[in-house]
Amino acid sequence: MNAEFDIAETLDVKGASCPMPVVKTKSATDDLAEGDVLEVLATDPGSMSDIDGWAAGTEGVELVDQEEGDDVYKHYVRKTE
Repeated sequence: MNAEFDIAETLDVKGASCPMPVVKTKSATDDLAEGDVLEVLATDPGSMSDIDGWAAGTEGVELVDQEEGDDVYKHYVRKTE
């Protein structure tokens, strides 16, 4: 776990392809409290740019980190409002 933030919830979207990782991430962040961080686990390589682009264009969330593993891409999204 990243030392810079605590993970409030983990969303497993492994096996899902575009646009489902973004759709499910948006839905999950809607249920978070301000300041909470959602960890998203995905297997779609496109999720790296998709979630980054979604977070950049969406008020109330920020992408705080992304990690590219061998088979799993991890995204950390903080709810900011």
